[in-house]
Amino acid sequence: MTKRSRRTLDQDDPLCCCEYIDRHGGRSHMAGCCCDCEDLDEACDRWMKKESQNPGSLSRVVATISDRLRVPWISGARQVDLSLIPPLILLPVFLHIAALHYLLGIVVLTAVPIMVIWYYYFTHRKKGRTLFFLSLALFSLFYMFYLFITEIVPRGDVNHLQLCAVTAGVALTVISLIITKRGPGYVRPCPSDTHSTVTYHKPPPDVDAAYLNGEQHQVVIANHAGPPEQTDESGTALESVQRRNWCTVCKVVRPPRAGHCRICGVCILRLDHHCVWINSCVGQANHPSFLLMLVFFLLTSLYGISLVLRSVCPHQSVMTALLYCPDVYKQYSSALCFTCAWYSSLVTGGLLHLLILQLINVSFNVTEREARLAVREKTGRRRLWGLVIDTGTYSRGFWSNWTEFLTMSQASELSNHKTSDLV
Repeated sequence: MTKRSRRTLDQDDPLCCCEYIDRHGGRSHMAGCCCDCEDLDEACDRWMKKESQNPGSLSRVVATISDRLRVPWISGARQVDLSLIPPLILLPVFLHIAALHYLLGIVVLTAVPIMVIWYYYFTHRKKGRTLFFLSLALFSLFYMFYLFITEIVPRGDVNHLQLCAVTAGVALTVISLIITKRGPGYVRPCPSDTHSTVTYHKPPPDVDAAYLNGEQHQVVIANHAGPPEQTDESGTALESVQRRNWCTVCKVVRPPRAGHCRICGVCILRLDHHCVWINSCVGQANHPSFLLMLVFFLLTSLYGISLVLRSVCPHQSVMTALLYCPDVYKQYSSALCFTCAWYSSLVTGGLLHLLILQLINVSFNVTEREARLAVREKTGRRRLWGLVIDTGTYSRGFWSNWTEFLTMSQASELSNHKTSDLV
């Protein structure tokens, strides 16, 4: 208790690059990451004595490790999410193992998608945020590009124009991802309904950090207990619509087509779905840039796969080389590139399926969330062999639907209130 009280005496002083406020509210330093760890000491002591662990002891140890895993930063040490680390270690290990023999390649390239899908359903069921998929996506992109530079380019089978095309594709994919990550378009509380504010030291873990505009604190708008009362000619009908669109979590009246994301913890304008690969929702403000990111990635991936297969299997066509490439496992470098081409093909196939569904939904002016609700309530019609659920509510024709889709992000910027206007 004495040590903790000493740490909390000078919390008002500015933090140096290696200091931080720990999960107990005390002031800590990165140099003391292995000191004063009661939770870990207790767990190890019980394990040595062959005693059963206390309930929640493992979760406390993981929380302590996650809290102390930080990197120096200007205004204090920044916390590193534990879910970022596994892809950085497991992906190179699995790919190098798969390059040893074609049977190992079959096993690894079958097991990796199964493990990723299992982890997705495990985290999705708990409605928790994780950076695992974003880390896997970015590291896969950069690691494939690194192997392309170090293994394929030195062979002399790629000219400067082809190298520039692949590099530009990677750069455009990352730029479009950054634009997509700016925010999906949040439903902001109406200033007239605000009667009090509460400021926290840091945002809760179940609220999207982008909702706070990069601030280290959160301003919670305390609205009325129910939807604001309004009266007009429609009377009861308007009150019924407001009650149905009222979000009890965000304390706002959602506009049409908006929805509450239980993973991000906020309401999103024209919510389509929560994409784990970008760790953000896809909504009115970032849906066009999300599709653009998919297009850039798929074009870059398909072009890169064709260049790799032409290099490691020069006597086969691209489609034939992917299925049959004799003697490719006699040289480890060629086997590694061939394995990476197969891995990229699996990822490309999954994202190509996602892009096709997105294009069909946009053509019918239907979001993924509206399609799921229509299936649940049996109010939609299946089109194109069940690939799309046409609700028939917002569709105005092919060209009108795409015009609305391409211009809706501008409407989101005009209608979105600033945080300073709400307090």
